[in-house]
Parts: sequence; C-alpha cells; structure tokens
Amino acid sequence: QVQLVESGGGLVQAGGSLRLSCAASGRTFSNYIMGWFRQAPGKEREFVARIRWNGGRTYYADSVKGRFTISRDNAKNTVYLQMNNLKSEDTAVYYCNAAISPTEADHDTLRDDYWGQGTQVTVSS
Repeated sequence: QVQLVESGGGLVQAGGSLRLSCAASGRTFSNYIMGWFRQAPGKEREFVARIRWNGGRTYYADSVKGRFTISRDNAKNTVYLQMNNLKSEDTAVYYCNAAISPTEADHDTLRDDYWGQGTQVTVSS
C-alpha cells in the first residue's frame, strides 16, 4: 500500500520558517517526481515545487522561488520543503505528491500519481 505522510505544518508568524516532511512508502519511487502542492480556502490547488527522485533536478513556482527549497533524502525515502520568509499568502493546506511526468516542469501532467493527506500551514501577519 502506497503512503505519503506529511508532517511539519503549523502556525508561524510572517517572516518565519517551517520545514515540511513527506515520508513515502509502499513502492519504489525511483522513476517518480516528488512534489508539493497547496490549496488555500476558496482557491484551486496550485503547484509549489517538484524534485526528481533520481538526480534531484528541481522546479519551483515563481511565487516561492528564492524562499522555498525542496530536497530529498533517498536513504529515508523522505522529501522535504524548507519554507523561509513565509508570507500570509502562503497559508494553505500543503499536499505531497508523487507522479510520473515528462519533466519536473510538467506539473499539470501527473500519471500514476499518489497524494498525501495534507498538512495545514498558517502564516499570521
């Protein structure tokens, strides 16, 4: 059974930092691209960042570039999202995703994908 389990969300003041974790299990993800998406109240889910499991190539949404860093630990089968200089507009439920796509930038093309249950990030201004 494939599982993606997120953790690390919480309440933080604007300008602060959080690190999200996504523990993956249940299959081999070597051909997958791991990613983070988020959904704010009343808005559609949007792409945040992705990383190729093999090779580590990354791709970011413009809104988070320079503030967020995605990484992975192959030994722990875990993907991280380090979020710095958080803003109120970063408030959302953050979801971990594993999918097959042509490239990291093809975040609208998700095949054989899996999703975590989500973790809430709230940034107070």
